[in-house]
Amino acid sequence: MLLTSACKKENKEAGGETAAPGTATAPAAEKKPAAGAKIALLLPESKTARYESHDRPHFERKVKELCSECEVIYSNADQDASKQQNQAEAALTNGAQVLVLDPVDSASAAAIVTRAKQSKIPVVSYDRLITGADVDYYISFDNEQVGKLQGTALVDKLKADGKAAGTIVVINGAPTDNNAKLFKAGAHSIIDGSGLKIGAEYDTPDWSPDKAQQQMEQAITAIGKDKIAGVYCANDGTAGGAIAAMKAAGVKPLPPVTGQDAELAGIQRIIAGEQFMTVYKAIKPEAETAAELAVALARGQPAPAGKVNGKVNNGQKDVPSILLTPVSVTKDNVKSTVVADGFWKAEEICAGDYKEACATAQLQ
Repeated sequence: MLLTSACKKENKEAGGETAAPGTATAPAAEKKPAAGAKIALLLPESKTARYESHDRPHFERKVKELCSECEVIYSNADQDASKQQNQAEAALTNGAQVLVLDPVDSASAAAIVTRAKQSKIPVVSYDRLITGADVDYYISFDNEQVGKLQGTALVDKLKADGKAAGTIVVINGAPTDNNAKLFKAGAHSIIDGSGLKIGAEYDTPDWSPDKAQQQMEQAITAIGKDKIAGVYCANDGTAGGAIAAMKAAGVKPLPPVTGQDAELAGIQRIIAGEQFMTVYKAIKPEAETAAELAVALARGQPAPAGKVNGKVNNGQKDVPSILLTPVSVTKDNVKSTVVADGFWKAEEICAGDYKEACATAQLQ
């Protein structure tokens, strides 16, 4: 049972019952959180569009749906690990009973977990795994599988195009992000030994599209604009940067480029034929499940039944985990994935210059 003494006191004052040691916890529907229960949602950055457009609104809406009197303390660290530590400290000072933390830096975030544990506050590692810390739960996708999907899509496409022995550029994510390490490992497990040659490889600080564009410019100079068969990019932001560099350099036709997150701009590039694929991670169920878990923890309960489906070792413990399944998306299945799920509406994808491309792809 993970409650502060203050929460227990408030429950008693509100007429709630406190279970005796060894007794079963009452079902969620029968227990009420302490009046004004506070849940902190700490997200890492805003350069990746998903956090403000999907994770935050879905999480906040689900918390209010489950617990109208609960308050979400929201912060975005803008890719600054020190800022995130200050935000976490402020949330704890403000009475947060649960931290849902997507770390800027997977290792340094362990200090936030240690601080929360001093106050007996549970911590949910959200989307990115916090390493070397006593995390209570982890919710994310099978992130090595994400890299495998990207690598497989690129290898298969180049084989189909008769370029199975071509030279590729690899643009990975931020070295401080544990997920980026998993994407990289998954991709290399497919690319290494495939016959493809890696002509240049980079890690991209802060997942910055601008830095990815600079890296791609360096790769074009080193390899030659007509000798790049494909580009592995770890997410849609870095893919956008790489594609901008190639277009500026006059690379025609553009080689296949991978991505991740199914960002609107990424989906539009796929429809237009500029980006080959992305990986769709259904963020709505991820954020909603995190909200369900946070509300349960605020009530002093374990994870909702049937949600935990694995364990992931973070260097200190096997963390009880909720792992969701990623999906590879190309032009052929945009309609049956991101549109069918309501992640993006067809009219959003097909706005402006993309109307004609959408008609060709039969998206509208």
